Amino acid sequence: MAELEAESLHFSVGILGISGGSLLLLVNNYGSSPEKSLIPHTALGVLLLIIAALLAYSGVRRSLSQSHLFSSVCLTVSALWGGSGLIYLLVGERVLGATELRTSLVPGLAAFTLALLILAIVSLFQREVVIFIITLSISLACGHQIAGLSSPGFGQSATAACYLLVTLVGTYFGCGRLLSFITQGRVEAPGTRLRKRKAGGRGSRGPEDCNDVVPVGLVMNLLSASVLACPLLAVVPQLSAGHVPWLWTAAVFQLGVCVLSYRAMDSLTATFYGFTSILHFTEGYSALLTAPSISIHPSSPIPFPVVFSVLFFILALFSCQKTLAEGLYQLFFVAYTIALAAQPSLSFQAGAQGVQAAIFVVSAVMLLVTSYNMSANRIPTGEGMFKAVVMRISSLTLRPRDRQLHDPYLGYSRYADAEVLGHACSVLAAFSIASSVDDRDPLVVLVLPWTVVAGGILQLLVGSVAFARGKTLESTAFILYGVMWSVWGLTRYGGLYGDTRGFNVAVGIISFLLFNSLVTVGALFLNIAWFLYAATFHLIIISFLLDAVGALPYGYDIGVSIVFGLVSFYCFLSGLFNMTFLTPQMPLGRALVRLSGKGGEGRDICPHVPARKATAVHQIAEIMKNGGICGMPTDTVYVLVAACNRPEAVEKAYRCKQQAQDRPMSLWVSSINQLEPVRSLLSPLLWDFMSAAWPSSISMVIPRGPWMEMFGLGESAKHIGTPQSIAIRNPDCAVATHLINLVGPIAVTSANPTGEADTTHHNQVYAKLGDKVDGVLCDGPSPENTASTVVDCTKIESGHIGFFRVGLVSKSQVLQIFEEVQKRHSHGQINPGFETDLTEPGPKLTDPQRHTEQHHTQSLESSPLPPATLSPSYGDTSPLPPATLSPSYGDTSPLPPATLSPSYGDTSPLPPATLSPSYGDTSPLPPATLSPSYGDTSPLPPATLSPSYGDTSPLPPATLSPSYGDTSPLPPATLSPSYGDTSPLPSDSPSYRPWVRTTTEGS
Repeated sequence: MAELEAESLHFSVGILGISGGSLLLLVNNYGSSPEKSLIPHTALGVLLLIIAALLAYSGVRRSLSQSHLFSSVCLTVSALWGGSGLIYLLVGERVLGATELRTSLVPGLAAFTLALLILAIVSLFQREVVIFIITLSISLACGHQIAGLSSPGFGQSATAACYLLVTLVGTYFGCGRLLSFITQGRVEAPGTRLRKRKAGGRGSRGPEDCNDVVPVGLVMNLLSASVLACPLLAVVPQLSAGHVPWLWTAAVFQLGVCVLSYRAMDSLTATFYGFTSILHFTEGYSALLTAPSISIHPSSPIPFPVVFSVLFFILALFSCQKTLAEGLYQLFFVAYTIALAAQPSLSFQAGAQGVQAAIFVVSAVMLLVTSYNMSANRIPTGEGMFKAVVMRISSLTLRPRDRQLHDPYLGYSRYADAEVLGHACSVLAAFSIASSVDDRDPLVVLVLPWTVVAGGILQLLVGSVAFARGKTLESTAFILYGVMWSVWGLTRYGGLYGDTRGFNVAVGIISFLLFNSLVTVGALFLNIAWFLYAATFHLIIISFLLDAVGALPYGYDIGVSIVFGLVSFYCFLSGLFNMTFLTPQMPLGRALVRLSGKGGEGRDICPHVPARKATAVHQIAEIMKNGGICGMPTDTVYVLVAACNRPEAVEKAYRCKQQAQDRPMSLWVSSINQLEPVRSLLSPLLWDFMSAAWPSSISMVIPRGPWMEMFGLGESAKHIGTPQSIAIRNPDCAVATHLINLVGPIAVTSANPTGEADTTHHNQVYAKLGDKVDGVLCDGPSPENTASTVVDCTKIESGHIGFFRVGLVSKSQVLQIFEEVQKRHSHGQINPGFETDLTEPGPKLTDPQRHTEQHHTQSLESSPLPPATLSPSYGDTSPLPPATLSPSYGDTSPLPPATLSPSYGDTSPLPPATLSPSYGDTSPLPPATLSPSYGDTSPLPPATLSPSYGDTSPLPPATLSPSYGDTSPLPPATLSPSYGDTSPLPSDSPSYRPWVRTTTEGS
């Protein structure tokens, strides 16, 4: 329900955002004239950018909930208004001339007209009426806006009419969904209910096929192709600075598609759109340099486009494992990069523009097929052909394509592995600087976008994804190299370097050199490939240093760049190959330096399984049942656990931990029900305190007793707690409690050697404890880095508790819980009705009344059985042995059940006909003589009865037990302190054990 409400809110935000933007353009088109715009271009641009950001947020949030069609519409309209807003802003600030508005807007509007029309057709097939009306209307509005740029009298009115329809439909539907969200579904406008997504269709498809943002990436390729192909078709004179907003909008959105594809566990698609975003940034940068104010026609480094085409070709081959159509589509970009290599001037004319025209057509077809197949999957795309070919080759074994493919070596991650893109970007950055600039203007050679975007921005993105996957060394390397490529690219090839070579630049480069030395040393513990990768980049930094001090040997920088590029290319190729094939594997080499407990190799020694899978928890439980010790996540930090019924495992955990004498192990249970067998041996106040405080991050230190023998600890019990006390806890963690339910109570200690910091990630468990651990339940970083609160309950009977350690739960919270328990406990033991009897004398009795009371008192005191024979029944007051009790609830009568009254809790041996209808009445007197008191069984008149609740004793209040509802005439000292319990039976009475099957179960 909460997820549906969240989707409703995001849907409302998206629809209302589209309505708001449409209303803005509606007013502007209706109120503008050919001579003057109603809303100034600057203000219009800013407003459109704000709305575009809002739509992008809504689209991203909806893509995370796998609502591909609405997400695609939101992100597409966001790109449309974002690019248009930038152009209006540049015209308003006079960066572009007013006459350039038409030539700047037309290529982008043409692309979005076609893209939105395709989305409208798909929504029509999917019966999404609202999305169909919105996309078709905005598509027609874009088409009319193109006409309006040539004939304002015709186009503006038609554009306004289309946006009017979008405003009306979007406002009604968006407000209806918002009203439903506010009222939590109680009020819904007619026709505004969201259609439920069918369970079929995509249910059998792999996780990589559920990438809902692929259509957005195709729309961005359609946009860039339209901008570059329009000059070829003479729609616009030439590529100009006014087209930069469209190209860079496409690049930014494809970076977002790249990140969301990693989130969808689709690393191949993420790598592809990472490549295309680099191309679009470069195309926009080249168009910017051709502006009249700069007037530079840059040339590309000759080896670079060839290298890019090789990377595209390899990626296209491996992408065929998804669908053949996708691999063929990527081959068009191979042709495009080859066309760029054939014209070093990089003017994006002739051959390159012809290939872009083909990409425009193919992107439109792929957009239609991909959007349609995401829900219906009826158009064949060659899915499975790659697998069929590989299966004919006996030496190759495909790796299953599921989410486990992208699991980090220890545990779970929300992102797929991004190292393939990181190594590919290193290849591009290395070969881009292989071209010598000499004394020419650095802007003349097109190196800056390749180094800053590919080597800088993309490397930082890859480093962030690697960090999210728990890869500390890899993320450090990618982020460090990204910063280095960005700084060096901007200074050396951005015109900022100049004549500043000297000591200041050298100091900065030396700092990078020192940082990379640490990365190189760390790579010794990873594998040979990563060590060579870090060491060769060390050589590149040295070339930067020599260049800064003016001592660079001729050809040294080109040589080390090529070497680093080749090492990076091998890492790129091996990453793709090993991700696709299970056997054989391209070798990366073993670690040059190996230490015991290396986390990256822990999976080869002991199981490291994700805690989110029930099968994984069962696997760890079986290991523990067989005497193993395992690392486990909790509501605080990771711990090392062993089953209490396996004493050898507890001994092993104690020795593995090198436990200090002042830090004994503790006992954990899944719920207080697992302590039911020893409940009679625990204080009632302590039991109530446990019930109120658990499950939580509170550990309670309680007095040690013989009851610990019931858990099967044997001789290992000496390692749990101290000779006087023991710490016990019920964690507030679903994974931990489920595991304890499977194996029973467990012995627990922190998953780190004594004296070291707490373990806050599953990677650290094996790294700290080594191969002594038999399994690790992986759940990523700990939710809290603070340990539990340890409460001293050894003197709880005196009404006081202490604190050994204040952790996640504050001291005030614990004291508040304890005070509430104390209040409830005191109310349960002291009957408020007795307070009047203790302070005020009762009414004077007549002789017959006094005689009746004495007779009743003598009958109660005449019980020959000692207190030890009392029944443990709830509220039971019978002095008979438990063996003679009736199975009735609370029944204490020694007579056979057939003679018992059907009254609830009736204990009278008289026939039912003579019983009073009073609730729980046990008096044999006629009903006419009974007091109207609730549950009162005294034969005295009502005026002489005590106002206590359920009080049936005629004895003076001083002799009554403080138990709630207790009717025993015995002194209070002999009564059990349990709630309502009046029996002092020994602890071997039958009790419920939740993890042990009794002999009577199922009878």
